[in-house]
Amino acid sequence: MATSSDQNLVVLTIYIIGVAYVFNMMVESIDDRIKYDFKKGVVDDKLKEQGLDDKIGISFKFKSSDPIDDLKELSMSIDNKSENLAIYVDWDNSSLILNNKSCRVIRKSPDLTRDLALPQSPSLIVPKKSLSEAITAEDLFGRDQDTGIYAAKKPLVNIGGLKNGGPPQKKLYGDFMNRGKELEFSLQLVLRLSELRAGIAPGSEYPPICIIDCPFTVKKLPWTYALPWNKKK
Repeated sequence: MATSSDQNLVVLTIYIIGVAYVFNMMVESIDDRIKYDFKKGVVDDKLKEQGLDDKIGISFKFKSSDPIDDLKELSMSIDNKSENLAIYVDWDNSSLILNNKSCRVIRKSPDLTRDLALPQSPSLIVPKKSLSEAITAEDLFGRDQDTGIYAAKKPLVNIGGLKNGGPPQKKLYGDFMNRGKELEFSLQLVLRLSELRAGIAPGSEYPPICIIDCPFTVKKLPWTYALPWNKKK
């Protein structure tokens, strides 16, 4: 005949198994979260090498975290910190490097509707002003069959696509999801510079064109990051 202590042990064991099951179900129900990081220090060093660190500032705005395959565009700002330098952002010659492939940059605008092949006018940033834009890659757009309007349909970094790829992609996906490896992509930003004096060629101290490589990393966050009481966001 079972003793009272044996019965208590059975009850405790069942309770522990139940708690563990509920906890595992809770963990599995939490959405995977990722974080994008702009390597601003690398860009600042490159600007300094070209003597432009006191003339140009580049920054990107990200959320504290994103669901996997949710981010489809970049929110960027370019500051013209100079006194007499005009900065033109050459969108059509800028590119996003995604999965080792160079993709034409598309600047989002209200008039972006039916034809991605149209050339994009460069954006002028006058001295002491800033330009804020949302950009994405041409390859990520899809056309709505009903309206004929183009919109970004694919994520900037297609993490889910790695899961369904070949053995190398699947391994990369597993390493990323286990937080053993970060993913990378970059923006090759083309800027054209000119002094604001009509009829005078750009000064020799300013390169007439500069290409700024803006690198980014993507990392998988621990599941605890999604807990509502986590204050480290």
